[in-house]
Amino acid sequence: MRERTLRKLIAGNWKMNGLKADALALARALVVRAAAGDPPECDVLVCPPATVLQAVGETLRGSGIMLGGQDCHAESQGAHTGDIAAPMLRDLGCAYVIVGHSERRSQHGESDAQVRAKALGARAAGLVPILCVGETLAERDAGHALSVVERQLAGSLPEGLQSDEIVIAYEPVWAIGSGRTAKAADVAGVHAHIRGGLEQGMKAGKDVRILYGGSVKPDNARELLGVQNVDGALVGGASLNASDFWAIAQSCQ
Repeated sequence: MRERTLRKLIAGNWKMNGLKADALALARALVVRAAAGDPPECDVLVCPPATVLQAVGETLRGSGIMLGGQDCHAESQGAHTGDIAAPMLRDLGCAYVIVGHSERRSQHGESDAQVRAKALGARAAGLVPILCVGETLAERDAGHALSVVERQLAGSLPEGLQSDEIVIAYEPVWAIGSGRTAKAADVAGVHAHIRGGLEQGMKAGKDVRILYGGSVKPDNARELLGVQNVDGALVGGASLNASDFWAIAQSCQ
């Protein structure tokens, strides 16, 4: 069994939620908790909507809570109306960016190749991409969960990255925002499969952090974060509540 030495990462994906006042209130609530002592034994990251990135980043400054984007374009600049380049995110103080989220893949038709290009663009700008993979309920019921994740990882993961230049997030599509959570045994199986693929394809694949996402909440976080090869969580709905998000972070051991 692989010795667990990786520091966990708890990342909050706020998605398309919150106007400026809401975002600042949430950020301030997190800053208060970070300053109150008893810090969680993990890295903490929030990924707000692009419209409030600067304001949230200014609020978080000095708190130890990191800032990330929810998506980026593969190109660093150009005629791409409505898109955001990775250097722009970096310019606002972001350290991470989510790429390949299932909502981008399904709602915007993003392919593995496009996700890979975005990850490369993020790395070129000095950001760490959080690369999402995960199967639908139909794919899981058909017994294809591992092959789907393997295919997505093979097509989306750029070659030549170091272990600290990429984070993988496994999010079973059927568990995102549904209230349904994958069983610990199922999570362990998929994360072990991802780990095996990373170790075959990367020099230090054993040191890449693999997050679990999909209805992670305070009441199930400790169990999920204790699963082998689970190195943190990508939290959706619960990250919009400061108490819940902080409780998840404090579940890290």
